[in-house]
Amino acid sequence: MTLSAIILAAGKATRMKSERVKVLHEICGRPMLSYVLEACREAGVKHLYVVIGHDRQRVIDTYKNDVDITWVVQEEQKGTGHAVLVCKEKIAANGGLGAEDHVFVLGGDGPLIRGDTLKALTDKHLSAKAAVTLATSMLENPTGYGRIMRDSQNNVIGIVEQNDATEEQRKIREVNPTYWMFRTQDLFEALGHVTPNNKKGEYYLTDTLAILKGMGRRLEAVPSVPPEDVLSINTRSELADVARVMQRRIQKRHMDAGVTLVSPENTWIEHGVTIGADAVIEPFCFLGGGVKVAAGERVKAGTILR
Repeated sequence: MTLSAIILAAGKATRMKSERVKVLHEICGRPMLSYVLEACREAGVKHLYVVIGHDRQRVIDTYKNDVDITWVVQEEQKGTGHAVLVCKEKIAANGGLGAEDHVFVLGGDGPLIRGDTLKALTDKHLSAKAAVTLATSMLENPTGYGRIMRDSQNNVIGIVEQNDATEEQRKIREVNPTYWMFRTQDLFEALGHVTPNNKKGEYYLTDTLAILKGMGRRLEAVPSVPPEDVLSINTRSELADVARVMQRRIQKRHMDAGVTLVSPENTWIEHGVTIGADAVIEPFCFLGGGVKVAAGERVKAGTILR
């Protein structure tokens, strides 16, 4: 079995008022795309296909040393289904279209994704012998997300996007945060039948569910994504919200390893900082990526280390 991932990273940062592509905006000192790549590697992905468009050269240059990435250019933005379809040729060239090959499809702007969630998705997908399996989440406010459609037996039958949903469908709280896993052959077979019959005139990846259902293929959904992990980034304010969540994770990891943070709410630690056990970080400190603090060291209040 070959396990691959298609990561959608071609979108602009229009609402962020930025010329820099969205996936290169930083979360705790690291581009948000890096967190998605890391989660895929933790889940055992061997081939990473990153779909790029706007500001593509800057993205390529940022990851020029990552030998497991294959870059795929989406010249025109025709929707998520089209973005995935342009990867077919390169996946085939790498021998990834076999009967036992599987592929994740993920958003490059979801840095709160966890490798453990992808592993749980993989376990369910393979054990159920599904054509497609979604990791879903239950949100108090699902506005903006595609809603999971189920039948009277609670079987997944499709996804309806926010813009195309009825008032009744918009009340559904189970959403699709772009955590997909497909049998690769089934994915591209279904994409061949997708048409742009929606308000945006785009090729929706979500349409593959109904198509696969109509072919008699098995669909599964695992409600395993914590609501916190679903936070999306379209504005600078949302970027800050996600950074705060990531900062709490980073701090907890250090505290669990024996580090004392005297005032976590007044401390900022970037990704890639190493702190030894029994170190004490006093309030109002900033520790930049790459900094190393020895075991037992005390970092005085107000210190900036880069």
